[in-house]
Amino acid sequence: MKYLTGLLLAIVLCGCETVQPWERGILSKDEMQWQSNVMESRLRNQVYASKEGSSGGPGAAGGGCGCN
Repeated sequence: MKYLTGLLLAIVLCGCETVQPWERGILSKDEMQWQSNVMESRLRNQVYASKEGSSGGPGAAGGGCGCN
């Protein structure tokens, strides 16, 4: 079990990488983003929060239409 844990830890730590300043331009491109459209993502999050707020959604209080 210790061998397996050590191996898993070694694999996880191999994924850590320091990004150099000249590589940051490549990583900031639209293809590299988690959400392709930030405004659409914010709108979806607002709708989700307003719909799920009454049932204890992502920290929002109350429900409603999400107009505010």
